[in-house]
Amino acid sequence: MLVSDGGDARLADYVSLTDVHLRRSLEAAQGLFIAEGEKVIRRAIGAGYPVRSLLVAADKLPGIAEVAATLPGDVPLYVLPAEAAEQLTGYRVHRGALASMQRLPLPPVSHVLAGAQRIVVLEDIVDHANVGAVFRCAAALGFDGVVLAPRCADPLYRRAVKVSMGGVFAVPYARLSDWRGGLAELRAAGFRLLALTPDPAALPIGQVAAAGKLALLVGSEGSGLSGRWLDAADLAVRIPMSRGIDSLNVASAAAIACYQLAAH
Repeated sequence: MLVSDGGDARLADYVSLTDVHLRRSLEAAQGLFIAEGEKVIRRAIGAGYPVRSLLVAADKLPGIAEVAATLPGDVPLYVLPAEAAEQLTGYRVHRGALASMQRLPLPPVSHVLAGAQRIVVLEDIVDHANVGAVFRCAAALGFDGVVLAPRCADPLYRRAVKVSMGGVFAVPYARLSDWRGGLAELRAAGFRLLALTPDPAALPIGQVAAAGKLALLVGSEGSGLSGRWLDAADLAVRIPMSRGIDSLNVASAAAIACYQLAAH
């Protein structure tokens, strides 16, 4: 249906998508998240997330019409002029289409660990783009799951979903309820805990025996892994550096480490 006013109450799911604090509150209260772009929307639907509604800029309607045709008849498709869509969302919707999706309950950590051989464990990574990038490399390199510390950024926040290119829908994930003792559950499930650190004393990751169940622990953007998690790990591992560089962006480091540990 054509909507000319971005202030229409029916478009409330799409208000101010760049306002992180507002979106955290609104999405938690409504149990929703936003998928952006035809490819990502298709992947979200394929992963079983129900569609609440679709929003498309008028000039991009042909690109999303095929997706809309596959949805139940009671799912509304809102068509807005591009200028009104930008005013509503707070940015220019370059990919043309947005979908408001219903969240699903997260599985317990034990479900993600069951049958897994390679997982990534994120401690307090707060940048949504970094979380999305880690999910993308975990999906691409065949990791079986991602486990999040309680304070990690939301993988279903719009930017995380976008950066992951839908990888958040391809890799099972769960969130620890206990930061202090949560790693014990991974060890009890048979995982060897590898702490990724820039410490020169750590073992070069290329020398790790990549046998058995492995959990790669990756720390926050600024300070890296906490002392508690470093102490709890079975082995500290590093990516060798040169030219005086002591570390990499967390997403780049995770990608390299995942490649080294992947079951090729």
